Amino acid sequence: MTLNVSGLYKSYGGRHVLTDIHFGIKSGIILGLVGDNGAGKSTLLKCISGAEQFDHGQITIDGVAHSVITPELSRSIGIAMIYQNLDLCPQQDVITNIFLGQEKTIRIFGQNTPFLNRSHMKYLATEVLNRLGLDVDISQNVSLLSGGQQQRIAIARALISHPKILIMDEPTAALGIRESKKLLDMVRNLKMQGIAIIFVSHKIQDIYDVSDRILMMRQGKIITDLNKNDISLAELHKIMMNEEV
Repeated sequence: MTLNVSGLYKSYGGRHVLTDIHFGIKSGIILGLVGDNGAGKSTLLKCISGAEQFDHGQITIDGVAHSVITPELSRSIGIAMIYQNLDLCPQQDVITNIFLGQEKTIRIFGQNTPFLNRSHMKYLATEVLNRLGLDVDISQNVSLLSGGQQQRIAIARALISHPKILIMDEPTAALGIRESKKLLDMVRNLKMQGIAIIFVSHKIQDIYDVSDRILMMRQGKIITDLNKNDISLAELHKIMMNEEV
């Protein structure tokens, strides 16, 4: 899987929030995306996932160029996004949350009305949670889980659709040091499974620890696109603070 963004522009009224965005990512790469509030990160992610429509430009997936991306198209070509607020239903059980909007059904004795296939959903949920290294009772409500566990439930929901590109918006924002480390280890494991990951965080240390490449945005533009090995953490901090390196 390869994704290339070319000449992307997005405005709200007369205010430009994305200007001439160019970058690419391929399977097994973690692309770190960093920038201050208002830099355009979330808008860019929403354009890629189809939640927002860009004004000009193209997004090319495996050589096929798209001038319009819808949520349905995004899912069909293997893009999944995990938002910062997770969008979980805390009073529902783990299985329900993992399959929210993508439930597995079965028709019994030729009836027209499908029924939830809970046994198949339980099997698939257990499989994907094992893949993430999360051992929880899948019949319990999500509200009983820790913040890190809830984050992995949201990731499990994304993985159920077998994405090729996973977009993670501030996944460690609400996590402590210990749970953040577990999540970063899990992200590295997903990379080893061949998934391309766009990882967004205000935590420069997390970006630096987990990424292969780092994009930095400022005022709707990409100002830095570097391999992580070509820049030190201290230099990255200086660029973030708009200082000379």
